[in-house]
Amino acid sequence: MATTCIYNVCFPIMIIHPRIYLASQSPRRRELLTQIGVNFEVLQLRTNLRRGADVDEAPHVGEQAQDYVLRVCEAKARAGLAALKFRNLPPFPVLVADTTVTLDGRIFGKPRGREEAIIMLNQLSGRQHQVFSAVAVAFEGRVEIRLSETKVTFVPLTETRILRYVLSNEPHDKAGAYGIQGHASAFVQRIEGSYSGVVGLPLAETVELLQAFGYPVL
Repeated sequence: MATTCIYNVCFPIMIIHPRIYLASQSPRRRELLTQIGVNFEVLQLRTNLRRGADVDEAPHVGEQAQDYVLRVCEAKARAGLAALKFRNLPPFPVLVADTTVTLDGRIFGKPRGREEAIIMLNQLSGRQHQVFSAVAVAFEGRVEIRLSETKVTFVPLTETRILRYVLSNEPHDKAGAYGIQGHASAFVQRIEGSYSGVVGLPLAETVELLQAFGYPVL
């Protein structure tokens, strides 16, 4: 609590810190926002299929990876605004993001099990793939989106190495079946672009968007 003094009489001043909503369940995105000093509150979107999901995250037939992440990201942003209104929450900007891995025109989402994770990692082994991360901020009906593209090259991976990694359970909730911030950092021979974008939230684009909405970011 700060104070101000007039004629030797001091009064308390309530300092209101700017805040946003992060509409994501990803602990990695929370860590990245905390890293750059953003004050946020997690806004949960529905993902339970029995109750109905707020956003359709299934790729459309023939959809390109960059178009896919932009579509899903915008849908999440608008779902976030709708959630604020429906739940009668205080109005603050909503930040959302979506990340996908692509190789040879195929979209690699989160693996549905260990077998699919092994298949994905075998395909990524010794090759260069692309990671697209879209980030959006929505507030009072306004939605702005930025797209980050990063090229990642893997070293050749043996079957034993892939199996050990999959058994660690690290791949199960990550696009492309790997987390660059974890054990799979040793798989990366070269990266061209945004490291934070591969983690799941491109920070340069995120700061640009937050500043566009008047949020003070260093």
